[in-house]
Parts: sequence; C-alpha cells; structure tokens
Amino acid sequence: MKRILIVGSGDVARRAIPWLVKRFRVFALVRQSGDRAELRALGATPVLADLDDRRSLRRLAGIADAVMHFAPPPDHGTRDMRSARLAAALARASTLPQRLVYISTTGVYGDCAGRHIDESHPCRPQTARAQRRVDAERCLRRFGARSGVRVSVLRAPGIYAGDRLPLARLERGEPVLRAEEDVHTNHIHAEDLARLACLALFRAGAGRVYNAVDDTCMKMGDYFDFAADCFGLPRPPRLSRSELAGRLSPMALSFMSESRQLDNRRIRRELRARLRYPTVREGFAAALDQKPTT
Repeated sequence: MKRILIVGSGDVARRAIPWLVKRFRVFALVRQSGDRAELRALGATPVLADLDDRRSLRRLAGIADAVMHFAPPPDHGTRDMRSARLAAALARASTLPQRLVYISTTGVYGDCAGRHIDESHPCRPQTARAQRRVDAERCLRRFGARSGVRVSVLRAPGIYAGDRLPLARLERGEPVLRAEEDVHTNHIHAEDLARLACLALFRAGAGRVYNAVDDTCMKMGDYFDFAADCFGLPRPPRLSRSELAGRLSPMALSFMSESRQLDNRRIRRELRARLRYPTVREGFAAALDQKPTT
C-alpha cells in the first residue's frame, strides 16, 4: 500500500494522519475548501468531494490503495446512502483499493440489559441513528465480499479526549440516572481509536468486526461523577428515568436507555493492540497533566 484515502476528516482522522503521512501518501476528502489548509499542514493532500453529491465522487475511483472511512451517515432516515455512494464510486475504477476500514458505533447492538457481549452478538439497533450505521456496515461488507476488497469494521462507543470531556455538561448541572436505574457505558480515547484504525489497515480480517473499546467498567452516572471529581466540579444530580424525561433531549435519553458491557479481547488478540489509555482513569490523568495552570 502506498496511497491512503481518508473519508471523513474529523477529529479521529486528524489524529491518525501524522502517523500515516510518515508511511504513505495520504489523500483526505473534504467538503469545504476552507478545510484544505489544515489538512495540508498535517501532510495530507485534500480532495474536494461530497458524499452527498454522487458526481463529485468520480475523482475517488482508483485514487488509493486503502480507504479509511470515518464519515458519519446522514442525520435522517434508516439508510446510509453516503456509504453506498462511496462504495459505488470506488467500484468504478479498474483498480480497487486493497482494504477499507470503517468506524461504526457500538449502538448497533441496542440495549443488552447490562450483559457482557462480544462481536458475535446480533445487531438490534433501537434508534434510527444506529440503524443507519447497521446499513452502512452491511453495505460496505457486501461491497468487500463482491469486489474482493478487505473490509473491516471498528465499532466505537463514547469517544473522549482531553478536549472531548463532559465538563460543559457538568457545569450546566445536567442530571444523570439514579444508581438503581443507571446503565453500563463503554469508552475509547480518540488517540487509541485513531491507532486502532491504523492497525486495522494491516491486521484486520476480511469482513471482520471489532469492538474498539477500552477496559473501563463504569456506569454512566459513575463516569460523570468521576469526571466531576477529577476536574473539581460538582457531581451531577441523580434523578429517576421518569423525572429525566422532561429535562433532557431525546438523543440524551436514548443513550440512557441502552446498557451493555463490551468485550474487547478481539482487538488485543487479532489487532495486537496495546491501548495508550486502557481506562478513562489514564485518559483523564493525561488531560489533567495537559490542563494549563492559572
């Protein structure tokens, strides 16, 4: 592999680019010309195209030996036509990419009532947002099986980093669930997710799915309590589910309606991953070290 195409040049992609440009020529799809300068500064070559504009994707055919697909689905419906358009554009070339890595979400599992599950657990998405991710996974894996492209999927949970912490929410005093009604959540540091995506380029199996999660074992309320304690903020109030219904957005409530504990042995065994931040404790400690003093 000599050329990598990144689709979806957001936070995780920009954390991966510095590692990638030392080894490959990196192309990064951007929707707006204003994003090109930052990507060039990272060492990537911007490609102006839009997953919502099929004609603009023609330039992607044959451009790269591997694709890292980080772009989210559209914000409506149950289909991800963006991934479908991407697959169609790549298929037009006489030379196809060897590999494609897609970052999905652990929300595809739906509510598991707090049980421990691995990648063999069936997808039972409970929100349209998660249904779009399931559609994307199936579309891309079909593309891989049909064309011989080695497609792999990383299912990521709540992504955090030093600049992606719930501090604003804590400062607003937004409530969380009472302990007896709380849900199990899962986490991954953005730096570790970027590294897992890079490892998947070389080590992931064809059609293989991986839970890209760390070792943290916390319920959601405990996570917010831990963040509050680390950063010297008040712990959030605890309310019942019925009391929260009128206080939070439908999206926030949906996250409080799904509980699962995800097995991450596959990323360790098959990707041979060693996480830099194995739990949120290490991740928060690093954020505190980087926090400017006054």
